[in-house]
Amino acid sequence: MPELPEVERAAALLRSIGLNKQIKRVETTEDRIVYADTTHDEFAKEITGRTIIAVGRYGKVFYLELDGEGRHPVLHFGMTGMLQLRGQIPVHYREAPRKVSTEWPPRFMKFILHVGPASGGNEEVIEVAFLDARRLGRIRLCKTPLTEPPISNMGFDPILSMPDLTAFGEGVLKRGCPIKALLLDQSFSAGIGNWVADEVLYHARIHPEQRCNSLSEEQVQALHQQIRDVCTFAVKVNADDSKFPDNWLFRYRWVNAAVFGVFGHDIDIAVIGQRKNPEGR
Repeated sequence: MPELPEVERAAALLRSIGLNKQIKRVETTEDRIVYADTTHDEFAKEITGRTIIAVGRYGKVFYLELDGEGRHPVLHFGMTGMLQLRGQIPVHYREAPRKVSTEWPPRFMKFILHVGPASGGNEEVIEVAFLDARRLGRIRLCKTPLTEPPISNMGFDPILSMPDLTAFGEGVLKRGCPIKALLLDQSFSAGIGNWVADEVLYHARIHPEQRCNSLSEEQVQALHQQIRDVCTFAVKVNADDSKFPDNWLFRYRWVNAAVFGVFGHDIDIAVIGQRKNPEGR
């Protein structure tokens, strides 16, 4: 699933092509699952002709702020959502889909935005599509994205609203669940998913099954630091995993083995909460 760094990359792409541009036209396909509390026709009608004045992200959700009256698109990729510019391959998570194509309109398209200069001119219109093969993503319209669900139900964002060490420690130590389960809880930490949680815990040297209320002061401090460091670095390199450090677990986490070695350490793969979890020895 695309996590905070990949979603920030998607938001950055939309800023680069769409900021201060007008949505000239919207193509949509009907999907009563992916379109939440709206229809594909209503979505297209409400945003066509409006100008993109900002692109934001909170946790794994990104959104467009548009001028004029009406609601704003609020988007979540789910497991397999991605963006694709016309003439390019999709902006994918970790690796490209098995069948990469620049065919247009792309397969699994939910909508295509046609964006161009707000005041006419000779700039070409750019087309960007939202794809979702497994239909676990969501497309919403919200009047005030930051104060409405889903964002209003989320916890801190490691980039935008990381709490200080004291508040963070209080939030962790009052809970009795496994620490990885807490990190994956979007009402606690918005944007952290499976790979980010594993990376954070690996570098903090904390077992994913350790109970939150059993963490030492040093472990809480390391956890707080690694959440910031891992997310900040991944965003800095635009979620390009080829630029991740060699000692990051991400480079090895998809190894098809029960035990593998990383820089002299044996790593076991265990299934915890129906998820594979690398555990350092």
